[in-house]
Amino acid sequence: MNAHDLDRLRPRLPSPLEVVEDERFTRLGLALLLKRDDLIHPDLPGNKWRKLSLNLRAAAGRPVLTFGGAYSNHLRATAAAGRLLGFRTLGVVRGEELAGRPLNPSLARCAADGMRLLFVNRATYRAKHEPAVLAGLLRQAGAPEDVYVVPEGGSNALAVEGCTELGRELAGQADVAAVACGTGGTLAGLAAGFPGLALGVPVLKGGFLGEEVRALQTAAFGGPRGDWRLDERFHCGGYARTTPALDAFAEDFGARHELAIERLYVAKMLWGLVALAEEGAFAPGTRIAAVVTGAPEPQAVSSR
Repeated sequence: MNAHDLDRLRPRLPSPLEVVEDERFTRLGLALLLKRDDLIHPDLPGNKWRKLSLNLRAAAGRPVLTFGGAYSNHLRATAAAGRLLGFRTLGVVRGEELAGRPLNPSLARCAADGMRLLFVNRATYRAKHEPAVLAGLLRQAGAPEDVYVVPEGGSNALAVEGCTELGRELAGQADVAAVACGTGGTLAGLAAGFPGLALGVPVLKGGFLGEEVRALQTAAFGGPRGDWRLDERFHCGGYARTTPALDAFAEDFGARHELAIERLYVAKMLWGLVALAEEGAFAPGTRIAAVVTGAPEPQAVSSR
């Protein structure tokens, strides 16, 4: 696969940058901008395009095996890329109990796009980076010898390099760039390409993400790059979890700005930005770019 193969998908790059009038920011002398990465491509939106593009070129048309949970945006984007570009995809899914249940809309979309799904228990999934465990998963999935393996969330050195362009697109347009974080790859690349502060809002609890970002930057660039930090307070209990308060915030934000807000990542990041603005974290005159990495999915996620 070469650059032409990906270019024929006609990604919208650079993605639009929209100024929004939100009194929660303007009354404090702050400017809020939405970096609409969700508009890059209908099937590979946002950071998924940025993280996958260099990996797909490296795969060069070989089968791709990757990993994710039951609601993984990354699995769905990889499956869509396989359908659009004509290569095989295999997805290792966390949770062997899911194998006996009807597929949720996200996994059903993966299957419809031709992805072969392998459901594994959580202990095996946690150990997937160990060579012996990975070799066993490759056998179980029926992966061919020339399979190209992409890590969970697509976050590796190539993905980080791909996300540096996001930072470059925002250079001179904003002073702070905020993004929701799952595996840290987007933040690692954003910070490397952006001359201001890159703010990451983790959507998982555990406090491990800082180490992951540092490791990804070391793999991609040989060491740390850029000015970045994390605010760990807005995960709402962990990945794929929401709360009634977050749902209400997302509905209100969407109504204010006529934009449907994705709950598991984007809503948590925007909620964090409003809280930080109210806390006085940003000096008057600061231009804050919020990266919209995806659109809502059709399935509902229960609040808990």
